[in-house]
Amino acid sequence: MGFSAHLYEKLQPIWRKNITHPFVQELGHGTLDVEKFRFYMIQDYLYLIDYAKLFALGAIKADSVETMGKFAALLDSTMNEEMALHRAYAARFGISLEELEQAERSPITLAYTHYMLHAAQNGSLADLVAALLPCMWSYWEIGKELSQIPGASEHAYYGEWVRMYSSEEFGDLARWCLDLFDQLAEGKQQAELDKLETIFLNTTRYETMFWEMAYRKELWPA
Repeated sequence: MGFSAHLYEKLQPIWRKNITHPFVQELGHGTLDVEKFRFYMIQDYLYLIDYAKLFALGAIKADSVETMGKFAALLDSTMNEEMALHRAYAARFGISLEELEQAERSPITLAYTHYMLHAAQNGSLADLVAALLPCMWSYWEIGKELSQIPGASEHAYYGEWVRMYSSEEFGDLARWCLDLFDQLAEGKQQAELDKLETIFLNTTRYETMFWEMAYRKELWPA
């Protein structure tokens, strides 16, 4: 069993909170309040700006040209495909590019991205992958599960989101990160594995907190 499969099995109750969250389930069933999704799109766009930096750091920390190239491809995919989807959605919801890029980060968005960047900048390549993996992996799982709901992939507002994260192309990126994580964890001492588990657990928790923040449209207290 690879280390990712071990964590998946061990942390399943926490992991499933993301997939079963009301925001995710209502999105899949087409009942999510449009204003909640609008709020989510803005915060997720801001999140992706910092998330993309993890791939840039991955290229810096990589110890092979092949791995450097893959992180560069992930950076390109995030900046020019995933964020393009957000910009397209934003236009449909009447959100200008200026509003997207000048919006204030919520406390959860700020805390989550700062935690990932701190782990990535101050740790090893394995620490970096442990930090970024829950987002990519859980989105792929969510996309696949929601795509099984009749009509979810064709929904006027949310269908494109479901199709993107359930796609083979996105799945290939997630699988590569999973394989790299298992390779980096192989042969490590228990103390190092415990550190990777803590990072993975924390960003998994932050994923749940991000869904909750979007569902409640939570910004800073007045």
